[in-house]
Amino acid sequence: MKKLVLIRHGQSTWNLDNRFTGWMDVDLSDRGVKEARKAGCTLRENGFRFDLAMTSFLKRSIRTLWLIQEEMDQMYLPVQTDWRLNERHYGALQGLNKQETAEKHSAEQVLKWRRGYAVRPPALSVDDPTHPSADPRYNGFTDLPATESLADTLVRVEQWWDEVLLPQLQKGSRVLIVAHGNSLRAMVKFLDGMSEEDILQLNIPTGIPIVYEFQDNLTVKGRFYLADDDALAAAVSEVRNQASVVES
Repeated sequence: MKKLVLIRHGQSTWNLDNRFTGWMDVDLSDRGVKEARKAGCTLRENGFRFDLAMTSFLKRSIRTLWLIQEEMDQMYLPVQTDWRLNERHYGALQGLNKQETAEKHSAEQVLKWRRGYAVRPPALSVDDPTHPSADPRYNGFTDLPATESLADTLVRVEQWWDEVLLPQLQKGSRVLIVAHGNSLRAMVKFLDGMSEEDILQLNIPTGIPIVYEFQDNLTVKGRFYLADDDALAAAVSEVRNQASVVES
């Protein structure tokens, strides 16, 4: 049976500060480092080994992968990075505190920006110093976003799946993906055939491996987390509470 493992990066410093992160390249918090190491231990203890790892261009995801590789004693794994695995781009909201933004624009509006399937936040201006076109890591790439909805994120993730990951799965490679909350939600949406309404209710916790099992023809047989029920419920509840912005 073919398997694929997905992991959301460990908690970042801006997750901790309740700020919109998107493509801003912040690092892991101390807790995030522990989550990444625990994920590696969990995978090792459950007998997982990989042939290849894939991750985004952002350090919180890359560092999570490094820590997992270290715990699994698989530092030699070939790694492919791709910007299409980056977090959803939150446009001009990036760097802002979520609660303060709700107080300024209303909790209802912020909830639409965060959870509306096809709703884009205000875009970055092209001359903004944090626009992707000003970042040398994206040199040579075209059509870089200045803001995105989850629907936009899904388009690039599906393109990446077809071009990069699918050929590896077809030849039997055991692949580990370390990415971000929304790029992984997009992946789960098309793998599970979830509706636009259902995907808005999906909360992916940091640092807990998600295992997909496939039939030989790569149709999905099942999906499960490598965590006990209580730990998983607590982690999902924490993410859900972060999404519940309330005006004060």
